This record gives sequence, C-alpha cells and structure tokens, in this order.
Amino acid sequence: MHKHTLTELKALLDGGKVSARELTDTFLARIESLDGELNSFVTVTTEQARLEADAADAARSKGEAGLLNGLPIAHKDIFCTDGVRTSCGSRMLDNFISPYDATVVKKMRAAGAIMLGKTNMDEFAMGSSNETSFYGPVKNPWDLSRVPGGSSGGSAAAVAARLAPAATGTDTGGSIRQPAALTGITGLKPTYGTVSRWGMIAFASSLDQAGPMAQSAADCALMLQTMVGHDVKDSTSLDRTADDYLADLDKPLAGLTVGLPEEFFPASLDGRIAELTRETARELERQGAKVVSVSLPSVKLSVPAYYVIAPAEASSNLSRFDGVRYGYRCQDPVDLMDLYKRSRSEGFGDEVQRRILVGTYALSHGYYDAYYLRAQKVRRLISDDFARAFEKADVILGPTSPEVAFQLGAKKDDPVTMYMADVFTIAVNLAGLPALSMPGGAIDGLPVGVQLIGNYFREGQILNVAHRYQQATDWHRQAPAFGGDK
Repeated sequence: MHKHTLTELKALLDGGKVSARELTDTFLARIESLDGELNSFVTVTTEQARLEADAADAARSKGEAGLLNGLPIAHKDIFCTDGVRTSCGSRMLDNFISPYDATVVKKMRAAGAIMLGKTNMDEFAMGSSNETSFYGPVKNPWDLSRVPGGSSGGSAAAVAARLAPAATGTDTGGSIRQPAALTGITGLKPTYGTVSRWGMIAFASSLDQAGPMAQSAADCALMLQTMVGHDVKDSTSLDRTADDYLADLDKPLAGLTVGLPEEFFPASLDGRIAELTRETARELERQGAKVVSVSLPSVKLSVPAYYVIAPAEASSNLSRFDGVRYGYRCQDPVDLMDLYKRSRSEGFGDEVQRRILVGTYALSHGYYDAYYLRAQKVRRLISDDFARAFEKADVILGPTSPEVAFQLGAKKDDPVTMYMADVFTIAVNLAGLPALSMPGGAIDGLPVGVQLIGNYFREGQILNVAHRYQQATDWHRQAPAFGGDK
C-alpha cells in the first residue's frame, strides 16, 4: 500500500478499496519501525492522526469528503500546528507549542488530509544538507551515509522512503527542489505569493515560499490545488483567481518551446548530469516540444546576491527570538543584556548565528549601499534575464543540483562550498518564479533531478510538462532499497 502515489491512494479511497484509518496505520507503522535510521521526523502525531483518519472516514460515509480526504501527509516543522510542537529544527523553539495552525496546514486539514507528524529540517531553514538541525542530521534513504539535501530534507527523505506519500516543504533558495533532486522525488516551488506564508516561521520574507513534495507531478498538482489562495493574514499573498492545476495535466506538448540556458551547463558540471538533463530535453522533443537555446547572463551573480539578501532578512526576522517572550531562555541571567546574549548564543546553532552576523553587517550603516542595495539591483538584473528568456521559451530546463547526494559531513565545515549546492536554484527565488524538480535519471545508484522553470503563475504548465515526462519514463517510480523496498 505504501508504494502507491498520492493520486493512486486517492483513487483507492474514493473507490472504497481502503479506509483512511487503514492507510494512516500503514504509514504510522512504517515511521515507527524505520525512521530511527532516517531521523526524518521530529514529532509523530500518532493519536491525532488516528482521530483525524476516523473523522475522514466518517465524513466520506456522509458524502462530505474533501479533495484530500483520508490522505496521510507530513508537514515540515516550519509550519505552525495547533497544539503540536513547532521547532523549526532549532533549540530556540524546542519547547514551543503553537496555539494555531498555519494557513497551509489549515487548508489541508479542511480538505481532509491527515497529519502524520512534523519533519526534520535545517535550523530555521538555513542549510542545504539537513545537517544543521538541533535534532541531528537526516539520512538519505538511498544511502544512509549521504545527505538528503536541505532545508526540507526531512520531508524529502520521508517521501522517498515511503514513510509518507507526500509532505509540505518550503523553498527560500532551493530548499524544496534540491532535496527533491537528491532523494528522487518531485518537488514544486510555486510563484512567490500564491501560497500563504502566514504561520510559516520566517527566514527571508521576500524569498520564502511553501510548496508540495511527493512522488509525482500529478501528486504535487493535487496538493497545490489545496494549498493556493489569497490570505488576508499575509500581506504578500496575491489576490487572484486560483488556477485548476489538475485540468491540463494530460495536455500534449506539441507546440511547447523548451529553453536550455547555456549558463546551466558550465564546464565544471558533472558531464553525466548534463547528459541526463539533455536526454530529458530529447524526451520532451519526442513528445512534440521544440528545444531552443536561451541565455541568463546574470545567473552567475545569484549566489552572492542571495547570501546578502537572505541573511539580511533573516537578521531582522530572527531578532524576535530574544529569550523574553517565548522560546529558549538561558539559565540565571545576571541582567537583561546577559539574557539576550546567552539565550541567542545558546539557542541558535552555528549556521544561524553566521547568517545573522552577515545580515546585520550588510544592513549596518556604511555598508547598506555597498552590499544590500547592490544585491537588490542584481536581483532585478536576474529577473530581467528570465523575462527575456521567456520571450523565446515557454519553460526553461536545466539541472537541479550540480551533484548527486554528497557524504554526511563532507561540506559541513566549508559554508561557501555548501552554499554552491544551490547554484542552479537560487535565481528562481530571487525572481519569484515557479519551478519544479523531478527525477531524471541516476548516477551510481543515486537520483539525479532535473529542473523545470516556468513564467509567473505558470505552475500548471510546468506540472503538465513534468507529468507528460513521467508518463513516458519511470524514474519517479524508482524507490530506494530501504526498509525492504526495491
């Protein structure tokens, strides 16, 4: 049962072949027996999940089933969940029990989804390997000596290991797409503003965006259909008519133009990843698409621009965690300044402290114009490059990650090298565009992800392209030999 996609499980539920309680118990049992090796969950909500499953079965018997009725999912531990710990992977929030649901959680609960638990993540979503979590690193189910990517590594590992059919994630610089690529699943970062950020603990407010992670593009479309929508509680939420992401999944690709940016194929890129990406393009051509060359000259500046803008926003957002109102508080402070200093130095990990320091420096008097303002100008250049590229192409195709999953600890002490893991994903966040990573092959038994980037509000189009590709290939069907699965 656990091998089925979310879409297939929905069909089984709708057809009365399985109950929500049976499904929920299946995945809870897998989490209990297998997650000790993966460390993909921070909190497992066993009793709550069973109560929700029973309620879903009752609603279905009355003809009141929502779109996701009875489907078990996991939430990244960055989303506030009423009555359940929301830690954000940090000691700072280890004791925080949220008094409300994030809008994403509330929407999925209203649609009948069952929460299995909260997944592990890089602390405050800062990381590319899921090694900065206060609760320890998550392991990649394809090879337990390797990282699953970050910061949504717990969600990615749980879905890849079939501990949950789907999960929510967040993407600030690639944190849905990069772990999706490294674990062989599908992950979508929507257009900025289409999914509410209310109740999602902020890292970098102009970049953060929630999205779905699942086995297939059809699964992601099913989840996104529930997640989107205007939210008056979120000032960055866009007030527009919601699209139907399920309507055009099977649309033929004839007439589609796919752009291949030369900047996404540098000489330093592993030739095997480049070839798998080009083979993806050839498969789309076989289905009627046309492939053209496009250029994104300013993309090379995306990593330095991001690591000025994101830490600057983080330094502001994380100033609220001061040991006074909620969260971690140091023991026996001698005065208010000591309370602030020790609560923050003891409550935050090294990577979070590093980014707060960088961000505060970039925003300080005398350096704002030299760093932060200049980075924002580069951000505009990157957006303009994408706009020109979309004049020639409907979607843009490239690698998601410059490498397959790397060894645990390999980059933990080298932040700059770690930051380069997101070299192909960050530009999308700076421009606010939608993008999807899907499995496109394997190297030495490890998954390789390919990335589809769409123009603003074209999530339906990139989901359609990914779905058509997945109808012709089976990379998304392959699972790690973990827990007895093959």
